[in-house]
Formats: sequence, structure tokens, C-alpha cells
Amino acid sequence: MLGEGILKGLAETAKNFAGSFVSKERMTTVEYPEERIAPIEAARVFPFLVYDSKNPEDANDWEAGMRCVACQICEKECPPKCIYIEKSKDKKPDYVGKMQIYPARFDIDISVCMSCQICVEVCPFEAIKMNNEFELATEDRFGGLLLDRKELSKSNEYYHQIHPTEAAEVDARLAEEKIKADAKAKAAADSAAAKAAAAQEATKPAEGEPRQ
Repeated sequence: MLGEGILKGLAETAKNFAGSFVSKERMTTVEYPEERIAPIEAARVFPFLVYDSKNPEDANDWEAGMRCVACQICEKECPPKCIYIEKSKDKKPDYVGKMQIYPARFDIDISVCMSCQICVEVCPFEAIKMNNEFELATEDRFGGLLLDRKELSKSNEYYHQIHPTEAAEVDARLAEEKIKADAKAKAAADSAAAKAAAAQEATKPAEGEPRQ
């Protein structure tokens, strides 16, 4: 029948249109801001920096536990070039205890950010993730939308709240890497101790041989 496909399509559209008024799950709008829809776990808005909190009562714990080592990969790979990083002159231990450089400055201009998540994908240290916070309007469209490292820093506990599945996988992977790093460091220390003991033994005079 000529036009049968069009009629079926119109019938499906009418069915969906009517259903959106009676089905709570299919409501197309909510009365925001009084009514809000909880964001899905995979939601992404703008990036934030993850830090591991050792002392939640310490206001400066975000800086001590920051995972970022200022490798600048995210800055180089960012398509709109909205990330700006300056490396520190000194070093601090990272999450596995290795001395690392850290960002003396880390800024993201969220007025330029396109929420592509490329910075998250290329980060080798699981230091930058996507937030689901979207209510960031400000009267200052320049300085107010340029977030520094303190404003960007969120605890690992916060990361678990908004992306629990992903955060659990990341924690498991980092724990495995730390175990491997500790084992490697222990093996190196044992090897160095064995070499030192062998060298000391070699310098001892043989039995009956006069001491020099």
C-alpha cells in the first residue's frame, strides 16, 4: 500500500508523544530548579583533579595528595587548548612513594572546554576525571570561568560518589601498580644489601692470613 510506511511512522510518533504525558519515566521536562534529575554515572561536564586524602581535616590535604605530576600530556592533547600547566621546581612523593614533579599551576578555562574527555583518556596517572557539576554560571565570564588547581581539586571520595564503578576500577588498578612498585623496590633493596654483604665479605682477610 502506498504510504504505509509513513502511516506506521506517524502512528509510532503519536504513541510516543501521548506516552510522554502519562509515563513518569518518559517525561521530557521537569520543573527545574525545584525538581531535578539525578545525573547518570557516565555524565561528563568539565574536568577536575583527583587527590588522595590522608587527613580530611587538613585544609591543604588536596595539595599533598594530588595525583597530577605535571607531565603536560593533557595540555598538549587538549583540542581547544584550554589547559595551562606550570611544573614545580622541586619534587614530592606520588601515590606509590616515587618522587615526582607536581603542578605549580594548573588552570582550566571552562568557558573554552568542550567536555571531550580526551584529557582523561590520555592521563597515565588517573589524575584528571570528568565532573557532573553543571551549575557553574557566574557574572564574571572571564576570571570566574578560569579554574585554578585548588578549585579543580576533588578528593578520591568525591570521585567515588559521582562515578562509583569507574573509581573502584581505578583504585584496584592503582593498588596493583603500588604492589608491583613496592615489590620492585624491595627486590632492588635486597639485591643492593646482598652486593654490599658480598663486597664486605671479599675484603675480609682469609683465615690465618695476617691483617694488613
